[in-house]
Amino acid sequence: MRFPSLVPVLAGAALLAPTSPPAAAVPHGVRREAPVSAAELRARTRDCAQVSHGRYREDAGGPAEVRVCANRGAVFWKADMDIDCDGRPGTRCNRRTDPDFSPATAFPQSDGRPLDAERLPYIVIPAAGPRWDHRAHGVRGGSVAAVLYGERVRYAVVGDTGPRDLIGEASYATARALGIDPDPHAGGASSGVTYIVFPDTRARPIEDHDDAVAQGEELARKFVGRTG
Repeated sequence: MRFPSLVPVLAGAALLAPTSPPAAAVPHGVRREAPVSAAELRARTRDCAQVSHGRYREDAGGPAEVRVCANRGAVFWKADMDIDCDGRPGTRCNRRTDPDFSPATAFPQSDGRPLDAERLPYIVIPAAGPRWDHRAHGVRGGSVAAVLYGERVRYAVVGDTGPRDLIGEASYATARALGIDPDPHAGGASSGVTYIVFPDTRARPIEDHDDAVAQGEELARKFVGRTG
């Protein structure tokens, strides 16, 4: 149904609405560097020096095929993405929407409360065990990560741990940012996700996504060999 009588009103409202602020000017002679692409990052993860003692399953009862690798100062793996809705309950992450919901995350935010999976992009790593002790490779709560899916690159932090034999999980917010269905019950991606963690880094505080992005972009440039 069309409402022609509303057109003048809407047009007037549009004229009165505040405009977006202009983009910050780039100083003369300074070139704005293009963001690191998913293709560039994937190229650096083709070679795998395996650091896990064995391989992980993506799902309980599935085959153990995923290796944790290292290359050029980063740790990475390629897997599926299950949706982690744990932490502070919200409208989309709670006991009603997620039968496996837990009101806690392994790594809390700076005020001691659990992380907010609906708002904070974070990834889940396997709990430390004989297969792989992430702490021995400089990976801990708050470590900065890049997550790739299709042509998208999004930055996140290490925010939770999962079972010792499973890998391939990230928060509701991470999935949504990558264009993956974030529904904790029926969403996720069956394959095609690359997780890259930069050891000995940390977003401060862990819930500061802007800091994770700023660090992630710089670390990604170094990882792919951009030096200029």
